[in-house]
Amino acid sequence: MGDAVAEGGRQRSKIALLGLAVAIVAALVLVAAGPGYRVQLWGLGVGFAMLRWAVYIGLAGAAVSLAGAVAVLIQRNAKSLPLALAGIILGIAIANIPYSWREAAREVPAIHDITTDTADPPAFVAILPLRAGAPNPPGYAGRAVAVQQDRAYPDIGPALLAVAPITAYERALAAARGQGWEIVAAAPDEGRIEASDTSFWFGFVDDVVIRVTLTGEGSRVDIRSKSRVGGSDVGINAKRIRAFLAELQGG
Repeated sequence: MGDAVAEGGRQRSKIALLGLAVAIVAALVLVAAGPGYRVQLWGLGVGFAMLRWAVYIGLAGAAVSLAGAVAVLIQRNAKSLPLALAGIILGIAIANIPYSWREAAREVPAIHDITTDTADPPAFVAILPLRAGAPNPPGYAGRAVAVQQDRAYPDIGPALLAVAPITAYERALAAARGQGWEIVAAAPDEGRIEASDTSFWFGFVDDVVIRVTLTGEGSRVDIRSKSRVGGSDVGINAKRIRAFLAELQGG
């Protein structure tokens, strides 16, 4: 009888351990998706598929862990309960990361080119060779994109500064550097700054161009941020522009 009880306890411990192991596999799949794409071990499609599978595997790990938790609670053997709880928490946490990204993408339009001047967006010059071969062309798509931007991000507009253009330019350059962007070109005579921003995980590159012009009362600063890949930027370009403008106007 005692041997049977002991064997049952070991089986329940194995279930709890299995659930945690599956959740750990989900974490590894999730973490590897970006670096693998970044070093070209696989394409973007595979990387995104790995995010999706991380959700499935994470939920499976949480489900197995839940079954293990129920089993140990029924038998009043709490030794394996921490393993089961760890599997539940890790599995749900891992599954929630890609899921939350998908939900965020659904809340914004499927565009990847945001600018403070949709009628006359700043144009890329020095960055053009760097975008050669990129899935997203450097040109602006026009009114179709502008209408979606205005609807989703009505707060995004140019910065009007009561300073001379050269002063505005210097402040814009300092703000760009303060954002941690890689400065590609700085042309003060043209009032143009170009830069790139690379994401840490997948290594996605978004390009930025800033234009400083003279106005009747000072200077106007426009900025445009565009992704090289992806139909939707999940709101990243708008977020980047807001952060830049906040630093510029706070300087």
